[in-house]
Amino acid sequence: MKNEIKMLETSGWSDYALLDSGEGRKLERYGEAIIDRPDAQAIWQRSTPLKWDDAQAIFSADKDEEGAGRWKRAPGLDDEWTMSFDEVRFICRFSAFRHVGVFPEQAAHWGWFANRIRAAKKPLKVLNLFGYTGVASLVAAAAGAEVTHVDASKKAIAWARENQTLSGLDKKPIRWICDDAAKFVAREGRRGNFYDGIILDPPKYGRGPKGEVWQVMDDLPGLMDDCRAILSPNADFMILTAYAIRASFFMAHEMMRDRVTDMGGTLTSGELVLTQNSEDASEAYRRLSTSLYSRWEA
Repeated sequence: MKNEIKMLETSGWSDYALLDSGEGRKLERYGEAIIDRPDAQAIWQRSTPLKWDDAQAIFSADKDEEGAGRWKRAPGLDDEWTMSFDEVRFICRFSAFRHVGVFPEQAAHWGWFANRIRAAKKPLKVLNLFGYTGVASLVAAAAGAEVTHVDASKKAIAWARENQTLSGLDKKPIRWICDDAAKFVAREGRRGNFYDGIILDPPKYGRGPKGEVWQVMDDLPGLMDDCRAILSPNADFMILTAYAIRASFFMAHEMMRDRVTDMGGTLTSGELVLTQNSEDASEAYRRLSTSLYSRWEA
């Protein structure tokens, strides 16, 4: 098996841009909304201080960056709005935990697996675990995959279904399942169900629909074992992304390598990075790391 280390950069698209970062914050454009949020890694100076005055929504955390907090919004700013990525449309909303329903750095994965799905000689069966509001599931379905989307939150599943209808993908083969990811994967193994592609985007900490506790450093290795057991003999890819944990991407790389070495192919690991988008060449060039990842391809 070939091993590679690579930083995957997302410089934005028509509906998203990282405008600036620094002093513990990041300034982004989601559609027409300009948002100022905490980011503990951005400890450098801001490159365009005046641009921050354009922020229409500012998030302040009560305790820490990942905790609950409050939005201060400009008068007249809508509670929700829509964005697009290729043919997929989705709704953004202000949440109590600084998120708005999409993680734009994941675009580096979306385009990659969409191309692999389109190039396949058959419809790939794809499992999306911790699927949140369903953007990755919809990108995969639009490319031709048969998708199983699993998330422990009924609210997130409902949001994902809204995005499906908004995208005009109601007739695509997507199963929306509200369940604990680890329990679901274990059951799929006992049922003898296999998948050609698996996407994992686990939180640092979470709870299942019946109060099941998830701790990523304790529970991820076992989940990875069970995911390997349901990869089909002719599987095409598996992707792991991890946020907000104190670990090197080598942790994800070595853990993934343990599971897929016998399958050959290529294992690529590194960080997902947002690149500052600016039309002014004189502005400082910034890159902001958001998460670590590891992805295997046949």
